[in-house]
Amino acid sequence: MSSYPIIVFEGIEGSGKSYLSKKLFKSLKKRRINTILTREPGGTELAEAIREAMLAKWQEEITGLTEVLLVFAAREQHLKNVIRPNLERGTWVVCDRFTDATFAYQGEARGVDAEIIERLEQWVQVDLYPDLTFFLDLPPEESESRIAGREKDRMESENRDFFQKVRSGYIRRAKGHKRYCILDASRPLEEVVSDLRHRLLNFVQENS
Repeated sequence: MSSYPIIVFEGIEGSGKSYLSKKLFKSLKKRRINTILTREPGGTELAEAIREAMLAKWQEEITGLTEVLLVFAAREQHLKNVIRPNLERGTWVVCDRFTDATFAYQGEARGVDAEIIERLEQWVQVDLYPDLTFFLDLPPEESESRIAGREKDRMESENRDFFQKVRSGYIRRAKGHKRYCILDASRPLEEVVSDLRHRLLNFVQENS
C-alpha cells in the first residue's frame, strides 16, 4: 500500500467508469485533497500511443500475450512518469483501469496464463497496488445496449462471450481482494453515484 491512496475504477465497456472516475475526482478536489485523474492504458504521451496501437483494428492477429506486453510497457511509463511522482508529492491518484483489467481481459478472456501476468505485475509495479477498487458490475447484454451507438475500437468490438469472460474474471478477482467495492452498474446512475459517495466518505475518513 502506498503512502497516499490509489483509487481505481474497473468494469466492462459501458459500465460508467470514465464518468464515475471524473465524479470521484471532482469530489476529492472539492474536499481540497490533492488529486490527479488518469487512465490505463495511457496517462503519458508514449503510453497513450501504445494504447492507440493496441486498440486499433489491424489485419494481422494480435495475440493475448502481445496485448499483455503492450499494456505493461504502457504501465511502466505511466508509473514512472505520472503515478509514482504524484504519490511522492502527496497526491491521491484516481485511475480509470489498472492491472485487474489485465487479469480480466488478457488473462480470463484471452487465456494468457495468470502466472505470466503476476510476474510482470511484480516486476513493473514492485510494491505498488491500488488501495481501493470500484468494480462496476454490468451484464454484457446491457453493455452492448449502452455502447451500441458509438464507434467501437478493436476491444469494444469483441462478442458477448468475450465480455462475459471478462466479467467473470473481475468477479473472481473481487472475491480475493478486500480492497474491492462492487457496485451494481445496471441500476439508475443516481443510485450508483450515491453508493460511490458513501464509500468514498468512509475511505476519506479512514485515510485523512
